[in-house]
Amino acid sequence: MVQPFAGLEGVKEVLCGYIGGDVPNPTYQQVCSGETGHYEAVRIEYDPSKISYRTLLDVFWRQIDPTDASGQFMDRGSQYRTAIFYLDEEQRREAEESKAALGRSGRFAKDIATEILPASEFYVAEEFHQDYYAKKPEEYRRYKVGSGRQAFLERAWSTEAPDEPVSSIPSKEELRARLTPEQYRVTQEGATEPPFQNEYWDNTRPGIYVDIVSGVPLFTSLDKFDSGCGWPSFTKPIKKENIVEVPDYSHNMVRTEVKSAYAGSHLGHVFNDGPEPTGLRYCINSAALRFIPLEDLEKEGYGSYASLFKKA
Repeated sequence: MVQPFAGLEGVKEVLCGYIGGDVPNPTYQQVCSGETGHYEAVRIEYDPSKISYRTLLDVFWRQIDPTDASGQFMDRGSQYRTAIFYLDEEQRREAEESKAALGRSGRFAKDIATEILPASEFYVAEEFHQDYYAKKPEEYRRYKVGSGRQAFLERAWSTEAPDEPVSSIPSKEELRARLTPEQYRVTQEGATEPPFQNEYWDNTRPGIYVDIVSGVPLFTSLDKFDSGCGWPSFTKPIKKENIVEVPDYSHNMVRTEVKSAYAGSHLGHVFNDGPEPTGLRYCINSAALRFIPLEDLEKEGYGSYASLFKKA
């Protein structure tokens, strides 16, 4: 979020940091836990004689999916929610008017979820996170593309008035073009791939597994085990809120289906015959997953998950 503002005439400084929580001077890892109440945010110092607050608002809307109340693209969790933090009544009024205008435009398929809140104390993030786009441009580019952000923004803002309201979830047509036939059948039609003849059933490399459709992190190799069933099996997801469990009565059986909470894609099923400590076996189709090796987490935009492996 720093890069779009940093090059604007009239903007003096853009710092990334944390706001809105109840823990003083939090670390990045604390904020990423989702338990401090903070938002990841940027603080912009600008010269109002050269650039208006309304212009800054317009730039902000063009960087996000304002309809997502649970995160942004592959980044899920309360710390990734979007919000505008105002300093005075005039900023609040302009932000509310700008939000209302965007909602009336019909540009997006869902209601605008971005909050408008009074600013509380802002804590500057660690130096590593400042100007990340300039320090590591290739990693920044990969993240923007791989997360789905760039494609969404291009669809939403390529014209002043899109033909149809935009959603950050790819359409069926886009998914058919992007996924392999098996990946599409599994994720969109609820099919099951063959056991022992899929990409990750016997993968033992350290890393994380993300939703092939949305890029949202789902499972880690730390929780993967050999269940003997021929599909990747895990004792638990990275974050429970990233998946949805629903009853499945197909094929004359009673099972619990596992779906991606964000994209709604079929992942597999969960059973009560797993090892301790959970006693669960998340039996997941390889075709529904993309594996990110530990050594590639940072360059693929998942650097915050590397800390999971330091604890192990």
